[in-house]
Amino acid sequence: MAVARVTELVAASSVGFDDAVKKGFDRAVKTLRNITGFHVVDWKASVIDEEIQEYRVTLKVTFLLEDTI
Repeated sequence: MAVARVTELVAASSVGFDDAVKKGFDRAVKTLRNITGFHVVDWKASVIDEEIQEYRVTLKVTFLLEDTI
């Protein structure tokens, strides 16, 4: 029987939302094994002087837990 876990992370980019998602996913695969997918649950941007400074996304990453037997 498979058991999955979901972990939440926030990633940022000065380029755009797509880049923030890619950075977040690329970082997750360095630490988590058996990733089966992710869900973008929030999109935000910081603005200074009417210009976007940073794009931020919140990801919920799902991965399967390994059996220890």
